[in-house]
Amino acid sequence: MNAVYIVAATALITAVTRFLPFAVFGKRPLPRAVVYLGRVLPPAIMAALVVYCLKGVDFTGYPFGMAEIIGVAATALAHLWKRNTLLSIAVGTACYMALIRTVFPVA
Repeated sequence: MNAVYIVAATALITAVTRFLPFAVFGKRPLPRAVVYLGRVLPPAIMAALVVYCLKGVDFTGYPFGMAEIIGVAATALAHLWKRNTLLSIAVGTACYMALIRTVFPVA
């Protein structure tokens, strides 16, 4: 029964965080600070995620992080091509997984 309460509380909190901006701002124009944050935070968060994902890669020994570099490049190219975040993530993940399973197998 505790699991039901946990799921309900999580669903409620998630719903509140999704609907709260609409309740606060309604039809009014967004403040400049919110517009600014909406413009700069997504690229900053993506950059932080890339750094986090690459922090443990050994670029000094074979395979010199090639699978990771190619995966990041595939993600970036897919995003520049289609501008679809989910497609970009799927392409990069598939590329990386294929590379570490075939070309650069992990010991």
